[in-house]
Formats: sequence, C-alpha cells, structure tokens
Amino acid sequence: MKRLAPAQPCPCGGASTPKASKSLSYGQCCGRWLEAYAAQGPFAPDAHHLMRSRYTAFVLEREDYLLATWQASHRPATIEFDPGVKWLGLEVRDFRSTGADTAEVEFVARQKPLSGPAVRLHERSRFVLEGGRWLYLDGVQF
Repeated sequence: MKRLAPAQPCPCGGASTPKASKSLSYGQCCGRWLEAYAAQGPFAPDAHHLMRSRYTAFVLEREDYLLATWQASHRPATIEFDPGVKWLGLEVRDFRSTGADTAEVEFVARQKPLSGPAVRLHERSRFVLEGGRWLYLDGVQF
C-alpha cells in the first residue's frame, strides 16, 4: 500500500466535477474518501466521485477501500496488484444517472506495466446506491 500527502496532486487528475478541469490535491479530492473510509465516512457523494476514488485506490494499492466499495454480490475475495505497474492517467468520458439508485461512469484508465507497452482500460462501470453509500457493481470493457 502506498501513501500520499494531502497536498500532493490527486492520481485521478483531481477534477472537482465531471465537467471541471481544475486539478485538486489528494486531500481535497480522493483523499477525503480513502482516508476517512475506515472511520465510516464521509463517503463519496455520487458514482462519479466513487469511480475516481477507486482509480486512486488502484494507484495506491488500497485493497481495503476497493473491496469495501464493491457491491457484496459482485465483490471478489481479494485483489491482486501488478507489481511495478505505473498508472498514467484517468479520463472520465461520461457520467449519468440511470435511475434513483443507479448510475454509470465511462472512463479510460492508462497504465504501463513493468515490461511491455502501455495498456488502456476502457470501461463503462455500473454503480448502485445501498444504505446511503455508492458501490461499484460491475463494468463492461470496450
């Protein structure tokens, strides 16, 4: 597990809203959700922020946060992180509500394995609101 200081740039790119371009620090952005999660909140206010914080959790290898924000019926037992992978960035392409308690986020995440070419993960992720918390359900990769 890796740690970031609150003033460091947020790995997700730090956009405060789906359409914003202003970068935020880790403490102002995903750090609010990742560092507070063990204390039972605050939680990401919508699927867009949860998706961004989950990207940051992958960058920081925060298995605890990823598992805790995964809907129980779809959650794996563990998460394996690729050693030496370098995350290169996140682009949120679309964010939309699909119902009162559901939403989708389309994104492209880029990473560079220790050896080999860079890889793009293009996914439309589905989220569900349960017990006042947004949770990752599943995704379709393009």
